[in-house]
Amino acid sequence: MRKLLRVNLSKGAIKEEDIPKGIALDYVGGRGFGSKYLYDEVPAGTDPLGKQNKLLLGTGLLAGTGAQSLSKWMVYTKSPLTDTFTRNCGGGDFGAWLKWAGLELIILEGKAAKPVYLHIKDGTCEILDAKDIWGKTVSQAQDYLKKKHGTRARMVCIGPAAEKMVRYAGIFCGRRTAGRNGVGTVMASKNLKAVVIEAERKEELADPSEFSKLVKQQVKGYKEGLGFEPFRDYGTPMGVDLPGFAMGSFPVRNFRSNDLEGWEKLSFLQYATITQKHSGCYSCVLKCGKIRTVPDGPYAGINSEGPHYETIWAFTGSTGCTDLGATVVASHLCCELGLDTISTGNSIGFAYELFEKGILTTRDTDGLVLKYGDPEPMLKLIEMIGNRKGIGDILAEGVKRAAEHIGKGSEEYAMHVKGLEMPGYEPRALKALGMHYALSNVGANHCYGYAQQEIGYPRPRVLDAAADEGKGDVIKYNQDYVAAIELVNACTFPASNLDLYGLDLIGNMLVAAVGEPRFGSADYLWHVGEKVYNLERCFNIRDGFSRKDDTLPRRMYAEPLKGGMRDGEVIRKPDVIIDEYYEARGWDKNGIPTKATLKRLDLDEVDKDIARFRR
Repeated sequence: MRKLLRVNLSKGAIKEEDIPKGIALDYVGGRGFGSKYLYDEVPAGTDPLGKQNKLLLGTGLLAGTGAQSLSKWMVYTKSPLTDTFTRNCGGGDFGAWLKWAGLELIILEGKAAKPVYLHIKDGTCEILDAKDIWGKTVSQAQDYLKKKHGTRARMVCIGPAAEKMVRYAGIFCGRRTAGRNGVGTVMASKNLKAVVIEAERKEELADPSEFSKLVKQQVKGYKEGLGFEPFRDYGTPMGVDLPGFAMGSFPVRNFRSNDLEGWEKLSFLQYATITQKHSGCYSCVLKCGKIRTVPDGPYAGINSEGPHYETIWAFTGSTGCTDLGATVVASHLCCELGLDTISTGNSIGFAYELFEKGILTTRDTDGLVLKYGDPEPMLKLIEMIGNRKGIGDILAEGVKRAAEHIGKGSEEYAMHVKGLEMPGYEPRALKALGMHYALSNVGANHCYGYAQQEIGYPRPRVLDAAADEGKGDVIKYNQDYVAAIELVNACTFPASNLDLYGLDLIGNMLVAAVGEPRFGSADYLWHVGEKVYNLERCFNIRDGFSRKDDTLPRRMYAEPLKGGMRDGEVIRKPDVIIDEYYEARGWDKNGIPTKATLKRLDLDEVDKDIARFRR
């Protein structure tokens, strides 16, 4: 029987519940469970930072096994940045420990009267006082909890930025994070500092022999797969070179250009020279994490598990800076304060452009001169944001709300979708990915449906990145595929970028693990993935989201990209792509799923919630 743990922090009440068989079969697990429970239990109009919002922590059916890259953990909640549904995926080993504790989902409700943390061990759960770690950095809190509960304990926790209600704070496991959409801020709003698990390793499988064969097949496929060795050796910084500058998709100076003099200093080969060792999530031979230490200069000795590609971009392209050491420092600061690096770097890039245009001056920035190419103001701004000091207090709201506060036309320079800051891929250079940002339920999140067909991926077909139409069905394909693999919380790197496993292998593993025949059908997993994506859309529709929100910043449509392979590009036909996409999805012209679509996806009961929004 599959279990969830329900924790009411307001009442101090804890109870274990069976996950009904109907939900278990109809939603498989992972993101399926998260989306279903959040939809059912968080009604329209809920304040994301209020007691009524809920925070769900979940793992997948194959977590804690020998299966590769399938032990991620995920967070589901209503976002304080976007007011939409959100899901965020975290690495490390918390997902495996959660599964060994006999749980697939923790539902956190209400708000504790004082700072607390959750401790799970031997089938029991306690709410413990967190006064000694409230206000501590991420590493300080984790060190304290490891000392108290032993080195075998695993945990997720938040940092000071979340406690200060920075709207884009994350939740951390070691230095791995579920970072986007302010999930850590929601956790802090409940006065919850951490969740700690002590559990013994165990594998309970329907067919252990068959499962072992499939794992061996998977590992063999990894090692023989195209791209495995370079990805293992260099990690995500390879994205700086390709598609970054090679394809003109590395945004520079707040999404204005692809020109960054000296970008070669940020090449993945340069990061390789300061890499000390490799690290990874539980049961994953890729080990894409890299421990790096600045060897010399003003930042000598500072280290980080990273920076990964997005963090490199966030603290270089945004500020026109090519200081490799500064990116390591920025990564370190964000990890300690508990900040999402993408939103932090985007917000700082926004401030740099406002300073350049005279909308912000030294009177607004506590004397900081935000000069492109200078990393020092950037590093100071990270600390100011994390501690909500000075201009950092405004930037901590995210660029959408910050622009509304600052005024003076600053809204034109706020690079976000639905309130979520855009990541480090230029929409005008990779237009299917750019329009995915616009259409995504969670805002501008590349991992929610990355369009790898624009860099040569053959399924369902290769796309011309510069084309202005013929992309809607492929955007749907990518979003549904990610939803399907996240039914088991699969890592999207090997599943998408390296094509090292797919739904056929996942299905076979599920059958060997739990003995449910229908899970062995890739078509069934596709169906459930599409169902889950539509349910998440309906969550947003209940709160008034529609076609009007499926848009990009005006800059993407009106200002030609400068420099690089895509010089002069704009997104010329957004409405054509949106119409293609809606048609492929079976939604009406306003982006609302039709009654027939909901029936096809076994979501008939949802129609009562959204029928009134159809035109």
